[in-house]
Amino acid sequence: MILGKAIKHFKTITKHKWIVFKLCVMAGEPWRGFMHDWSKYSPTEFWESAKYYTGKYSPIHACRKEKGYSKAWLHHKGRNKHHHEYWYDYNTVEKTPVMPYQYAVEMICDNLAAGMVYNGKSWTNSTQIEYWKRVEEKKKVNPKINEFAKAVFTEVSEKGIKPVIKKKNLKRLYQENVSQKEKNEREQLLA
Repeated sequence: MILGKAIKHFKTITKHKWIVFKLCVMAGEPWRGFMHDWSKYSPTEFWESAKYYTGKYSPIHACRKEKGYSKAWLHHKGRNKHHHEYWYDYNTVEKTPVMPYQYAVEMICDNLAAGMVYNGKSWTNSTQIEYWKRVEEKKKVNPKINEFAKAVFTEVSEKGIKPVIKKKNLKRLYQENVSQKEKNEREQLLA
């Protein structure tokens, strides 16, 4: 039983990793795409995830449901800067840090790929914005990064992936939703 789940889990994470790589290449971040999620193959993450594998959603959710926590997730978020949780410190409840551009883009590609893998043929251009809006209140993501993600996913829902997941477009959206707002806040503090 576990061997069959392990094989299926291996195929799922490899497919996910491949889609993230392709999206990151489109986004002008091939290195981030190549480096994406190697820790999922580590024993700590792989075997727990194989045990809870369903193929319909992340095994981490199934493990948390049963045990209340996931060692695989704790391991994963501490090693992968594309997760907003990596940047969160329990002492920074009011303001979480802004993710640097390259990790924010990898986060976008990761979310899109996860949606594609878990939704399969039912995935549409609007899947990610619908998902993000459902879960954003639960996330402790920086508000500017949240706006960046919503802007990207909204554009994907309106235009599709190819015209949106481009370096020039993503830089523009990051500039509008993150960098410019950061600059304005600094200027207000100095005024």
